[in-house]
Amino acid sequence: MVSKNDFKGRTPYSDYIRETAEGNAGMVATAHPIASEVGQKILREGGNAVDAAVAIQFALNVVEPMMTGIGGSGFMMVYDAKTKKTKIFDGHVRAPKAAHPNMFLDETGEVIPFRKRSTKATAVGVPGILKAMDAALRQYGSKPLAELIEPSIAHAENGVEVNFVLCDALENFEYRLGDVAKNFFLPEGKKLKPGDILKKEHLAKTYRILQEKGISAFYEGEIGEAIIRSIKKLGGFMEMDDLQSYRITEDEPMRGTYKGYEIVSSFAPSAGGFSVLQILKILESFKIEQYDVRSWEKYYLIAEAMRLAFEDKKAFMADPEYAELPLSGLFHPEYISERRKFINFEERNNEVNFGNPWKYDKVTERQIVSQPFEKEQSETTHFTVQDQWGNIVACTSTVEHPFGCGIMVEDYGFILNNELTDFDSVPGGMNEVEPGKRPVSCKSPTIIFKDGKPILTLGSPGGPTIISSVVQTIIHFLDFNLDIKSAIEEPRIFTPMGPHIEWEAGIDMNSKGHLEGMGYVFNDVPHSIGNVQAIHMDQENGISYGAADSSREGCALGLDKEDF
Repeated sequence: MVSKNDFKGRTPYSDYIRETAEGNAGMVATAHPIASEVGQKILREGGNAVDAAVAIQFALNVVEPMMTGIGGSGFMMVYDAKTKKTKIFDGHVRAPKAAHPNMFLDETGEVIPFRKRSTKATAVGVPGILKAMDAALRQYGSKPLAELIEPSIAHAENGVEVNFVLCDALENFEYRLGDVAKNFFLPEGKKLKPGDILKKEHLAKTYRILQEKGISAFYEGEIGEAIIRSIKKLGGFMEMDDLQSYRITEDEPMRGTYKGYEIVSSFAPSAGGFSVLQILKILESFKIEQYDVRSWEKYYLIAEAMRLAFEDKKAFMADPEYAELPLSGLFHPEYISERRKFINFEERNNEVNFGNPWKYDKVTERQIVSQPFEKEQSETTHFTVQDQWGNIVACTSTVEHPFGCGIMVEDYGFILNNELTDFDSVPGGMNEVEPGKRPVSCKSPTIIFKDGKPILTLGSPGGPTIISSVVQTIIHFLDFNLDIKSAIEEPRIFTPMGPHIEWEAGIDMNSKGHLEGMGYVFNDVPHSIGNVQAIHMDQENGISYGAADSSREGCALGLDKEDF
C-alpha cells in the first residue's frame, strides 16, 4: 500500500484521502474535486456513466480551462455492460477546408518555430468534443443535456477557487495567451493566486445557450459565429461551413493481449492505443516482473520498448480515412520479434529506428518523411466513470498545449485548441495536413479485461507522455501487483526517441546511474509525468477502487448501494 513516503514529493499525505475511494455501486476519478463531485451527483441521482461523463466534461471546462474544454477535442470510450461491447466516440479535431500541407512552412520553405505556429489562429482545428458527447448521450444517456450542464453553470457563475495547477500553468505558459485570455486570467495584469475566486460569467452564458438550443448552437448558431469571428479577427481561415460540416466517427477500439489480459484502447487517428499495445507486446516475453520495480533492468526495458514504438508511431500513424495503416504488419509476430532484437541489455541502442512492417502487410507502402523534434509540453485531462450497472466511460479530452492556441472566444469564455500542430510540419508523409483530416494524437483511454470482464480502466494527459504513463501504470498493476494508487504513484520515466530521459522523483539513483553509463541522458531535475486517473474493478468482491494522480488536485469519489 501507499505510505506518505511514496508520494514523489508532490502532495501531502493528507491528500491521499481525496485521491482514493472505494464503492460497490459507482466510481468517479478526475483531476479536480469539483468535476468529481459533479459526476458523483449525477450518478447518485440515477444517471449512468455516460450522463456523468458529459457533466464532468462541462465541469472540467470551468476548473481546468487550460487543459480541456468545448473548444477542443476528445476520445470518449464507452463500455456497455448490457451488451458487453466497447466503442469510441471520436471527437477529434478536423482541419478546415482551407488548410494545406505547406501551412507550417515560411516563405523560404523552412518550418515555422513551434511557439509561433502554435499560437496562431491558423492552428485551430474544428472542435469535436461536444458532438462526441452528444452522440454518446443520444445512444446511451438517460438524462437530458440541459440537466447535465446545470451544475457547471452554477460553478461558473458563483466562481471556483483557483488552485496551484492553474497558477503553475499561468506562470509557465503566459506567453501562449491572446489578449482576451490574458485580460481574463491576468486581470489588470495581476497574477491569480491559489484561493482566489474566479467567476466565469461568459462561459455560463455559453452554457445557457447550449442548454436552450442544444449542441447545434455551437456548430450552426451564435456560438459558432462567435468562434469564426474570433478566428478571422486574428488571421485564421476557418469558416462557418467547417463547423457545420464537422462529423465524428464511432470506432471499434484497438485490441491486443498481454499475459492473458485483453487490452482495449484508442484507435487511429490516435496513435495512443497502437503505441500502448505495441510497447506491451514488445515487453511481453521479457518477463519484466522478474526484476525489482525500481531496477535498472525495468527502466531499461521500458525505455527501449518506448523508443521502438515511438519511431513506428511517427512513421506509420495517420488518419485512417486518408491513409491505409500497416497495422497487421506492425503487430505481426515476426515483426514484433524483429523489434525485440534491438534490446540487448548492454547499451542504449543507437540503431533504433522505424521498422518495415510493409513486408508483413498487404497495404501499399507509403513515403516516410522525417520531422524536426520539438520539445513542447502538451497538456490534457483524463477522467473515468463506472456506474451502478457496470457501464464504464474513459475519456481523454484536450485543447492540446496549455491554453491551446491562446484564443479565448470573445464574450463566450472558452479557449480554442491548437491541435492542427499535431500534423507533420514537413509535408509529404502520411500525417501531412489535408482539409477535413484529423491529426495524429497520443490519447490512450484504456480498459483492461480478464475473462471478458473489465478489471481496470485508466488514461492520462501529457501529449506523448500519455503513452508512457498508461503503459507503466499497467505494468505496475499487472506485473508488479501494486494496488492501483501505488501503481499510479510509482515513479515513471519517459523517453521519446533520442538519448534523453525525463524522470520523476523517487526512481532509484543507482539505477539512474547505471542507465547513464549505458548512454542515456537524464534531465537535471525530475518533474511530474502525466496525470493518471484510474478505476480498478474487483469483480470477485464487487468493489471498485478509484485513484487519482497526486500531480494535480485529483479526486476519486465512490458510491455504495445505500447511497441511492
